[in-house]
Amino acid sequence: MIRIAGEWSPQDRAASVYQYVPVELPPGGRALTVTLEYDRSAAVLDLGCLDPDGAFRGWSGAARETFTITERWATPGYLPGPMPDGAWQVMMGLHRVPPEGIGWRLTVSTAAPPPPQPEAPHGPVAPQRPARRLPAPPGHRWLAGDLHTHSVHSDGVHTVPELARLGMAAGLDFLAITDHNTTSHHPLLAAESGILLVPGQEVTTDRGHVNAYGDIGWVDFRAPADEWLSTVEERGGLLSVNHPLAADCAWLHPLAARPPLVELWHSGWWDRTWTAPLAWLLAFHPDAVPVGGSDFHASGRGPVLGGPTTWVLCPVTDPREATVGMLLDSLRAGRVAISESPTGPVLLRTGGELVAVDADGAYLTGFSGRRRVVRGDRASFPDDPGPQWLEDGRAQVLAVAA
Repeated sequence: MIRIAGEWSPQDRAASVYQYVPVELPPGGRALTVTLEYDRSAAVLDLGCLDPDGAFRGWSGAARETFTITERWATPGYLPGPMPDGAWQVMMGLHRVPPEGIGWRLTVSTAAPPPPQPEAPHGPVAPQRPARRLPAPPGHRWLAGDLHTHSVHSDGVHTVPELARLGMAAGLDFLAITDHNTTSHHPLLAAESGILLVPGQEVTTDRGHVNAYGDIGWVDFRAPADEWLSTVEERGGLLSVNHPLAADCAWLHPLAARPPLVELWHSGWWDRTWTAPLAWLLAFHPDAVPVGGSDFHASGRGPVLGGPTTWVLCPVTDPREATVGMLLDSLRAGRVAISESPTGPVLLRTGGELVAVDADGAYLTGFSGRRRVVRGDRASFPDDPGPQWLEDGRAQVLAVAA
């Protein structure tokens, strides 16, 4: 057992938000367990790990105070694999440091603890999807999903199988699982679950978050934001700016280029009579594809899974035929609509028209300021360029078409 103590000061945080403490794994060491102790009422310190070769081995942010890595298993958020001897680096993110500084202590063990019980296989899940009501071209179908969710591999409370079941029960066809700064959940997503599980990573910093979609490996959150974009594009994935106006994690990163997706409808849009997200989209890049994401963490606490719902038009007639690549291609092409829930009013672009579904009495409008009244459960209108949305008599946004 090794104990290492120290103190981080505001000067340390000013020098670098990410600090590293070396811990030695001796030859023949089969495990590394690290526990971080500090006064959590006074500061926020994130936790992660690199191996002696500098390879990423996991991140749990401030959600955990301890982790274990072995060759065959690891704490959720961390990656099992080879255990080279030498100096491993415990990463600490200095997210919040008080003016007087914060003392900390690491306890390090290289004894191999017993492995935990593995996550249960998904097993069969009975579909709970409502009858589909959205018009689509022949050979296509609008798939309902949530593009922003978290599991136990970061700061969520549900396992991947549990999330799959919850997604089915919510009436969704796909879920993107976007755990913070890690990809440890990716190997679990291919199991048969009755719902398409999309590999994701929420690249998380104190100056803004993005979601990286696709089976593209780990994206280094310590790199500049432009590098996130180029890395994701080179690997065939998609990048989306998350909750750009949310509380203490609004988007502050400078960018030379613009990501293709923007999480317009997000967990920080508490009152949809606020027009700030729409104004931000217009200022940031009016041609970016707006999407929605719940930022779901736990049942019965905070955002609801599928609230909002992102609809994606895919070339399938059965949701079980959809693939991650197909979904990303449709997102990239902007074949997207956003609604409050799987059963709420929807605004679609289809067949060269704008079609409002279950929105009787709403207004159809866009950045031009033109308003048209929706009459009936399904109403069609000549298309206008750019994002369009439905709003009610209070000017509350009900649905968005990319």
